[in-house]
Amino acid sequence: MQYEVVFAGFGGQGVMLIGQLLANAAMMQGKEACWMPSYGPEMRGGTANCTVVVSDEPIGSPVVPAPGAAVVMNRPSMDKFEPMLKPGGLLVVNSSLIDRKASRTDIDVIYVDANHLAEHTIKSPRSANMVALGAYIGRTNAATPEIVKEAMAKKMTNKARFLPANKAALDLGISVSREQE
Repeated sequence: MQYEVVFAGFGGQGVMLIGQLLANAAMMQGKEACWMPSYGPEMRGGTANCTVVVSDEPIGSPVVPAPGAAVVMNRPSMDKFEPMLKPGGLLVVNSSLIDRKASRTDIDVIYVDANHLAEHTIKSPRSANMVALGAYIGRTNAATPEIVKEAMAKKMTNKARFLPANKAALDLGISVSREQE
């Protein structure tokens, strides 16, 4: 099985981090994984996205012209990546910041109010990315939640105080995605 996903948003939303977490979790599960970042010309606030490919077999190329999934954290990312998805693909939409519905009818769409849930339910506004990641893995099973949390603990050793909130946000995203099945 091969999973191809683009995580996209603006700089500072943590899309690179969640891509790295998925890739690391996949490798910890014995799968092949690659992570390819892409940044806009700006620093914080500019565009940012990364492509992650997870597979049971060797990966030929990290370049994915038509990904099977996209997790979009802002409107420009949705406008760019929704048309690129494979038919039957998955689109995870941060409905806190995206003011429109998906225009395609041939894809699976999860609307997750990631910023609102992170701020008001988890009490950690910066955990919106983890809510979105949870929604993605909850629907796809690209990695197990336990392994993602383990990868999170390894990646965030210097920010351990944020782990409980990030783990709770991941679980919340998983719940949201399963409620929309």
